[in-house]
Amino acid sequence: MASGRVLSFILLLLLSIGAAAAPAAAFPAAAVGAIPYRTLKGMVTAADNHRYLSVPFDLPGGVVRLTVHFSYGGKDRHTAVDMGLFDPQRFRGWSGGARDHLTLSAEEATPGYLAGPLPAGRWRLLLGVPNIRPGTRAPFTAQVFIKRKPGVTSFSDGPLNNDPGWYRGDLHMHSGNSDGKCAAQSGKRVACRVYRTLEAAAARGLDFIAITDHNTTAQAEELRALQPAFDRLLLVPGREITTFFGHANVFGLIDFLDFRMSEPTYAEAAKWMTTAKREGGLVSINHAGVPSGEQCMGCGWNVSGLPPHAVSAVEVVNGGTLAVTGRADNPAQGFALWERLLDRGDHVTGIGGSDNHDADISPDKPAAIGTPTTVVYMRELSVDGLLDGLRSGRVFIDVDGTRDRLLELSAQAGEQHAVMGQTLQLRRDDAARFIVTVKGVASGTAQLVVDGRSIPADRITFDAGHPTAPIIWRSDGKAHWIRADVRDDHGRLLLIGNPIYVVAG
Repeated sequence: MASGRVLSFILLLLLSIGAAAAPAAAFPAAAVGAIPYRTLKGMVTAADNHRYLSVPFDLPGGVVRLTVHFSYGGKDRHTAVDMGLFDPQRFRGWSGGARDHLTLSAEEATPGYLAGPLPAGRWRLLLGVPNIRPGTRAPFTAQVFIKRKPGVTSFSDGPLNNDPGWYRGDLHMHSGNSDGKCAAQSGKRVACRVYRTLEAAAARGLDFIAITDHNTTAQAEELRALQPAFDRLLLVPGREITTFFGHANVFGLIDFLDFRMSEPTYAEAAKWMTTAKREGGLVSINHAGVPSGEQCMGCGWNVSGLPPHAVSAVEVVNGGTLAVTGRADNPAQGFALWERLLDRGDHVTGIGGSDNHDADISPDKPAAIGTPTTVVYMRELSVDGLLDGLRSGRVFIDVDGTRDRLLELSAQAGEQHAVMGQTLQLRRDDAARFIVTVKGVASGTAQLVVDGRSIPADRITFDAGHPTAPIIWRSDGKAHWIRADVRDDHGRLLLIGNPIYVVAG
């Protein structure tokens, strides 16, 4: 009798493929794909008070991510509709009225829901109705989004900031999901939970971070749970692929990448590198200049046969190495590999990373979270905005991890204009006017670095009143890469820019 009454009050399930079934403005659909796989609509009435309604939908095989956005009417009359989910075999979770959307994948899920495989078959959205007044009719809509292929993941429904500009962050750190440790109440060293790292990053004033635990993305579930609480700090999916022959960060992905290399060749590295690239992730080689051995097993990059354009970035300054050597330009840093790749024509972005393993390290120490900082010009503060910004090359490294230093390199040649990461076409004897803009450094030296060699004649001393320095450079008709460094009055490297590329016109 009860089920007949529920049906008599019209639980209509309109299953349709396409966006027309629900107003696009109802949900932040851009975060999960503009077109829902299914749109479920129905009506809750007074007869459903204190009852549970099962709203079925069929999931095809091969789904790797499921997202449901839910909304309902009647809230102005104190209607309340709770939400949960069953897969074909088991209960997957319950968020009650606390959330209007949920996401599940094999690796992580919205708080209140269980991560795990997404089996094909009949799923059921479970709706509980703790309150609906007599005479009230409350329409509901659930949009179901799916992904059949792994790809870039975000823990937020949209950009944290829609404005284009410079954003500061740290792209290399570890939590207790691998070997990150920090102090317990007693002072004992324990596995450091993700929230401790996020609190330190927020206190440092960073805009984005990537927690890159070794070969795992177990941190992803905590990051999804914590992203709403850190709504000014973009949490970026990442991991450090850790092999016997070198380490590299992969940003943007959380699905499994097979790190099990048995020899130091690209044929072995391609098992994870090509997969990461195909899925939209970004690969960056870490601490390439560190010798591998018992002090740092597998840390130096010793993989042979790396083809052109296999990686998008190199960690030029590593905070752990900085703590040991005291200098950002020590040979144990990543400059040598970065410049070899640039010399052969790869457009590879130089970045920094603290490699922090202890969220409690004082901010004024090397390897603290945010030391060094990578500063990226982004179209918006989002995961896609970060990846695109890193690939664009309009990036610089702030060795001290300040909040206000700026380095910009631009060039003008006739009608051509370029900034870091872009290209000029120049014939022999063509002149280009390079402008180095520095802010946040009271005094020091800015210089151009051409194909890895600084040009003493082009050193410019600046001060706070004159942050912009023009340099005229004349082409020999060959390909070159040209970037800018900034040093303090004692010669210590403060800011490291990415190249503008010159090709034969």
